[in-house]
Amino acid sequence: MSKGSPSAGQGTGNGSANGTGPAIVSHRGSIATLGSAHPLDEQLPAVFADDDFALRFVSGLDVVLAPVFTVLDCLEAYFTPALAPEDFLNWLTDWVGTELDGTEPLVLRRHAVASAVALHRVRGTRRGLAAAVELAFGVRPEITESGGATWSARPLGSFPGNPRPGLHIALPVRDPASVDEHRLHAVVAAARPAHLPFTAEVTTTPSLREPTHDREA
Repeated sequence: MSKGSPSAGQGTGNGSANGTGPAIVSHRGSIATLGSAHPLDEQLPAVFADDDFALRFVSGLDVVLAPVFTVLDCLEAYFTPALAPEDFLNWLTDWVGTELDGTEPLVLRRHAVASAVALHRVRGTRRGLAAAVELAFGVRPEITESGGATWSARPLGSFPGNPRPGLHIALPVRDPASVDEHRLHAVVAAARPAHLPFTAEVTTTPSLREPTHDREA
């Protein structure tokens, strides 16, 4: 575990690794009805087997150690996105480098952690950029880039694309005011090809735009 990761009896105290999300309380800790998988009284020397004070003393330690053994027995589940406790999942989103801020729905955060490795493989590509934006906002962006590809049977043909490098991302949503443009810029900046300057904007979904009618002069 790295510094700052939630332990067996400790929660993050917030909804995301950077503390911007809603408060989440960890329920890991002492549980009155939870028995220890390795009771200490069974490991005492025989001379203490009938010592009431010794047995009561180690039983108090069993209450403290029982959640630790339970977490260790279920440790694989903590690193399985579909099963990890929510407070631990928020730490995982930062650990695997997702482009989330902790305010997204729980289902989306689990999916982001599960798909992080696949997204890192295509980071800096058109496909990776579209996937990162869609993951963060739930909408497939419209991407316009300056590059291009073509072929010609004759030499000295014209080059495709625009000689001035650039990238433009439009995010079509129902309510543009509900999307944080600064957040969109941050996601695009992290997932775009590193050498390309870019612009990003939030637009209205084409089907919801005001219809235009030709009027006779």
